[in-house]
Amino acid sequence: MNLATLGGIGLLGLAGALGALVRYLVGRMVAQRTRSAFPWGTLLINVSGAFLIGLVAGLASRKLLAPLAQTVLATGFLGGYTTFSTMAWEGMQLARGGSLRQSVLYLGGTILPGVLAAALGLWLGVGL
Repeated sequence: MNLATLGGIGLLGLAGALGALVRYLVGRMVAQRTRSAFPWGTLLINVSGAFLIGLVAGLASRKLLAPLAQTVLATGFLGGYTTFSTMAWEGMQLARGGSLRQSVLYLGGTILPGVLAAALGLWLGVGL
């Protein structure tokens, strides 16, 4: 199936909606368990999403995933699941609330582990 077909576009949209729903549920579950002003849920979501997108890319590079599956998983599901805009907003809100140190730790603690997680996922996907 070509992504340009109506079915491919619908599948991409459905995957994005599912990713957004999973992001909401994971974020809510983490927030309820941690009861912290620190955005642990978004951090977990973005780092795990970075790992998964690296894994998808690695598997696709070995031809273990079809191009459509890669697009649906990476652009659709993981695009809906991860959230750069929420991370940026929460970092700014921590800083505005007087927690500049927490803001810097959160943003740095999301970006660096995210890049490392993506590299690990790619390494595992290529090395499988």
